[in-house]
Amino acid sequence: MYIYGASGHGKVILDILRLNEICVSGFIDDNSNINTFCDHPVQQNSLVDKLIIAIGDNRVRKFISTKYLDNNFIKLFHPRSIIAIDSTINTGSVTMAGAVVNSAVTIGKHVIINSNATVEHDCEIKDFAHISPGSTLCGNVSIGEGTHIGANAVVIPGIKIGKWCRVGAGAVVISDLPDYCTVVGNPARIIKMGNEA
Repeated sequence: MYIYGASGHGKVILDILRLNEICVSGFIDDNSNINTFCDHPVQQNSLVDKLIIAIGDNRVRKFISTKYLDNNFIKLFHPRSIIAIDSTINTGSVTMAGAVVNSAVTIGKHVIINSNATVEHDCEIKDFAHISPGSTLCGNVSIGEGTHIGANAVVIPGIKIGKWCRVGAGAVVISDLPDYCTVVGNPARIIKMGNEA
């Protein structure tokens, strides 16, 4: 088992793997100046059988995922995260300590549900999204591919957020958001629009 990403996020993933009693052979990182990390060897651009991507940047995580087959990746759950038995979490995704994933939630590939984040019933989170520490998605929320929900942000019930959006830390989203937008504040307001992934 390998961790792709020798950085702070990699430390958290390493801890979750250890708590799940999964043996870690080492890290993979594109930085050739890193030879060891957390007392493990670091390789560059290696093909391995099983791994998880430990990089918080959604675009980078998507790019790295294209180098491997789906069956190379595991999904990983901190033993102190709470996951409803009727939720669906796809390959490469991870739930951190204190995360709550409630009933009938669907989570795509390579999604991060970070520490103490709450995903309420019937939410759908597309591939490569990141739900940051302490954030709350109320019921029936839809999050598009690659969207980043900032720390302690709140999305009220029934909201649809497009792909590759950025929701600032502490924002309160009370209306639907289009693709490629950046929002901040309470209530959240659009401060920037983009047009590409």
